[in-house]
Amino acid sequence: MKTITKIFATSLAALALFTATNLKAQTTETMSTTSTMMDSGMGFKVGVGISGGLFRDKSPMDYAYGADLKLQWDLTKDVAITASGGYTKLMGKNNSLDPDFIPVKGGVKVFAIKRMYIATEAGAGIAIQDGAKTNFIYTGGFGYEWNNGLDLGVRYEGYVNDSGSTTYFRQTGQYALRIAYNFKL
Repeated sequence: MKTITKIFATSLAALALFTATNLKAQTTETMSTTSTMMDSGMGFKVGVGISGGLFRDKSPMDYAYGADLKLQWDLTKDVAITASGGYTKLMGKNNSLDPDFIPVKGGVKVFAIKRMYIATEAGAGIAIQDGAKTNFIYTGGFGYEWNNGLDLGVRYEGYVNDSGSTTYFRQTGQYALRIAYNFKL
């Protein structure tokens, strides 16, 4: 992987972390203001999750697994903006190709019915292997967030790969299950 890509990914993760901690550190509102914010749904969450997925029969991939860190900014009680990064490993059929990458995505989460949500994200899969190119990633899914912080979601995650990549595979996607725990900031 190119040094500039490593620096960019590290800088992006550090910026997200420092922004979240600075916003928390600079809040000095009173209890009534905090209660009003919580009633309106505004707030920050950090979710740590693991996921596993399966591909269609026609795909050159067999299954995938990964872990992620997701930042969630609740704009209202019904709408949130998300940003995530992590690690994903795709396992090819017959061990022909096993690409792994760092997905960096941004998206929107809409709570349609109480704690049940519909989510969509788009971003890039930064390749780890030498000679590999960055993928375009898009997702869509739904899930449920419990009061205790547990988050269970199901999604389709599609990959569009650059044909010049050493880890090239045709456009494909996985059906994945994500289990996570959200920490309120």
